[in-house]
Order: sequence, then C-alpha cells, then structure tokens
Amino acid sequence: FIQMLLRAKKRDILQLLSKAPEETVPFLVEAAVAAQSTASLAALSDYLDFGKAPKSLLETFLYAAAFSPRPSKELLALVLDKLQGKQLAPEVWETGIVVIGSLVGKLCQQELCGSQEVSRGAETLLRGLRSSEEESEVLAYLVSLRNAALPGAIPALLRHAEEGPAAVAAAAVAALSSLPAQHISNEVKRAMRRIFHETRKGYEKTCRLAAAGILLDSEPLPMDVINILLATKELEAETATLLQMKVQNTLHAEHHPARKIVKDVMRDPRINNYNYFSKAGMSSAFTGPLAVTPDLLSTFGMELLFVDGGFLRKSVSDFSLFSHGHRLHVAEVTLEAQGMESMLGENTLEGQEEPELMAGMSAALFNVHLRPVVFFKGYTDLMAKVLLSSGEPTSVVRGNLLLMDHYQVIPLQSGLQVVVKLQGGLGLDISANMDMSIWEQDLKTSITTRASLAIDFQAELDAPFFQTTMRSQSEVETSIHFDTALRFSVSPVLMCLQLREDQVPYR
Repeated sequence: FIQMLLRAKKRDILQLLSKAPEETVPFLVEAAVAAQSTASLAALSDYLDFGKAPKSLLETFLYAAAFSPRPSKELLALVLDKLQGKQLAPEVWETGIVVIGSLVGKLCQQELCGSQEVSRGAETLLRGLRSSEEESEVLAYLVSLRNAALPGAIPALLRHAEEGPAAVAAAAVAALSSLPAQHISNEVKRAMRRIFHETRKGYEKTCRLAAAGILLDSEPLPMDVINILLATKELEAETATLLQMKVQNTLHAEHHPARKIVKDVMRDPRINNYNYFSKAGMSSAFTGPLAVTPDLLSTFGMELLFVDGGFLRKSVSDFSLFSHGHRLHVAEVTLEAQGMESMLGENTLEGQEEPELMAGMSAALFNVHLRPVVFFKGYTDLMAKVLLSSGEPTSVVRGNLLLMDHYQVIPLQSGLQVVVKLQGGLGLDISANMDMSIWEQDLKTSITTRASLAIDFQAELDAPFFQTTMRSQSEVETSIHFDTALRFSVSPVLMCLQLREDQVPYR
C-alpha cells in the first residue's frame, strides 16, 4: 500500500481518505505518514482538521509520525503547524508535544539538528517548558524532551530536577537519563548526587532511585558506587533492597558499561558484606538474556519497588536489544501507584509530605516514550472510577508502524546492478486495566501487549536479456500479559505477579 501511495498524486490520496469507510481511515492515515511523499503529506494536511477530527484519529496520525524510522523535516513541520494556535483536547495536545520531541530527536540523529524545522521544534519545547505553570503541561514537555535527548535542554532539566515538585522532579531526572553518556557531565553528576543524598532538600524515593541510576549507569566513579552502597544503611528497607539488587545485577550483565568498576568496588570486604547486603525487603530487580548471538543480545529486565506496607509502588518491565555497542529500547512498561498506604491508615514518614492518591502507567517503544496514562488521581476520582468502571481496558497505543524502509542499488563486478528493497511493519496493541474493589479490598492490574511483525525482502536483477527476482516474506506474532493481584484485607499484604506469553507462531 505504501508503494502505491509513493506513486499517487495528492488529489488521489485525498479522494481515497474522503471516501474510505470509517474503520479503514486510521490504516490509510498510518500508510500516508509512512510514505512521507510530498503528495501524501499535503493530502494529510488538507484532510486532518485538528479542530474537528476525532481524537482517536488525530492520535493515530501523531503516533504514526513519532514511530517513523526516518522522519522528514516536512513531517515535523506538518505536526508543528497542526498544533500551533489551536484549542485542542488535552490528550491530543499532550500527545502532539511528546511526538515533537521524538521527531526532533530522530532528525538530530540524521544530523539535521541545524535545520530550520528542527530548530523551531526544539525552541517550541524549551519555550513551552519555561512558560508552563500547570504541572500536567510541564510533565508533557519533560516527556517530550526525554524523547528529544537535547544537550541544550540540560540546564532547564537540572533546574526542574532539583527544584520541582515530586512528579516534575522525577520526570526531569528521567529525561536526563535518556541523554547519551557523553552528555552526562560533571555538573549533571553533581546534581544527581545532591538529589540522591538529599543534601539540599528531601526527594521522593523514585526520584532518588532514578538519580542513583544515572550515577551507576554513566561510567561511574568508584566513590559514587561506594557512597550509594553506604547510603543504603540509612534508607528504608525496600528502597535499599532495590538499590543493592541493581548493583549486584550489574555484575552479571556483561554488556553493562559500569560492570568492571562495580566489580572492583565489590572486591572490598568492607563494602561487600552481610551487614550491607542483608536488607530483607520484597523489592526486586533482575536482568537476564532472552536470546544471544555473536552480533545481538536480547534482554528482559524487571524492577519492582514496594513500600514498607507491602503495596507495589512501581514496576518496570523492559525489553532491550544490544548490538555492537548500541542499545535499542524495544519496549518498556511502567506501572505506578502512590498514596495507597493512607487508605489503610498508615502514617507517612516524618518530614515527608503525604503523597496524593494516584495510579497510572507509561510506556516506551523503540526509544519513543508515549504520553502517560492516569487510571485515577485523588480519592474522589478513584471512587468515581470504582463505581462507574466499565471493566474495559484502557488503550495505551494501537496501530500499524513502519519500522524499516530500505532501498539500495548494488553494482556487481559484471557491470549489472541488483536492486534491494527491505520493508518491515509492526501491528501493535498495548492496553492496560486496573480494577480496584474497596469492598473486597483487592487491586488487580493487567497489561496486555499484542504484536505482529512482518518483514518483506526483495532482491531484483534486471538486465536487457534476462530478469531474476528473489523474495522472502516472514511474519511473527506474539502476545505477552503481565498481571498483578494485590489483597490488602490481611497484613502483611498478599501479592501475586504473573507474566504469561502465548505461543509465538512464525511463518
């Protein structure tokens, strides 16, 4: 379909979009974005009215743009024009801002950072972050800058990380963690030390853990590793347990850049002893290989942070690919819940503000962080969701993405030429559901990820006297379910975690 659109005129594409049945329009929009021809982008510009079109269709367009493997400057200009000066639904506006960051980051990787369109996109994000007063707007800009990974945003990110409220500080530290290692300067490391060791003010535990993660993952100094481990003596049991397990995991991950430094530190019996590594918390962290070849390492990682009352505070599941020094974040799903302890009458630690009752999730696919989804915020919202819940899962992202689009002409020694075409598409559906029963006193969450990958390879040799073509098509489907069940009618809280994978058909 993309091949057809590349040869089509604007008038034909516009007619196709206008006359198509409603259920097929999202597919046509995704294909038109993937084609990225002058005609297809012009047709999308005319067809998509951001003031009237359904929210779901606008988000389909925006996410198709975000996941484009090699976006063009014209695609970024189209997104910027569509978002400028319009009254949009909050979800569409937030998604649009997040997508601008993804496009800016990918165009910079193509060495187009100096172009007019990219400069305009980067300035839109930095100016918006400076002028925003609403916390939800600030968070959207921080997620976008996490996608953009702009070194020029470091001063603004550091300011929000050290001075912002809890949610903003955590998002700013997360944005700093996405920067390439060469941009984690001494200034950034000093700020992360201040946050982790709380030398200026107190920080929420997930923010402190993220700051420690930056120090441990970015060519750490031996003293940083030692100070982090020494600090676990003063931390509450669950936070200390997670940190210690992250450090121990580094020793088993041969691809980790800090492995040698951590190994040297752990040879010191004053650090590596029972006194430091005997915290008996439930929190956990592990990373293990899924597949290993001479050129590729595929890993699955899981982090589970509990609060002392037994509630799950945060879970992160991560699938990554490592190849020749490069890392691709294939998928990361984060579930967060805070303030649940107050429902059982547990007191907050002295000196800490009581966190607002909240639950939500965020996801990242192929290094693109999506707009976070909030299940409920505040006790009133929780009760409304409990009483009015339809039981239907919340869709996080759904659609068809073009992952690979490669065209190459290879001259042979005989003087003939081979034309190689490679395309890869991904059909994706991620949904999440949180079901809370006040009467039964239990909480159930489920994340379902369904995906199908199709790869089409064609090599063609065309000469005046003969023609030959070799073609290969492969498809794979997978479905992964991550379920949690929590019962807090008894003490200690009972919890069950389940990761299920369906059969994977490969054709």
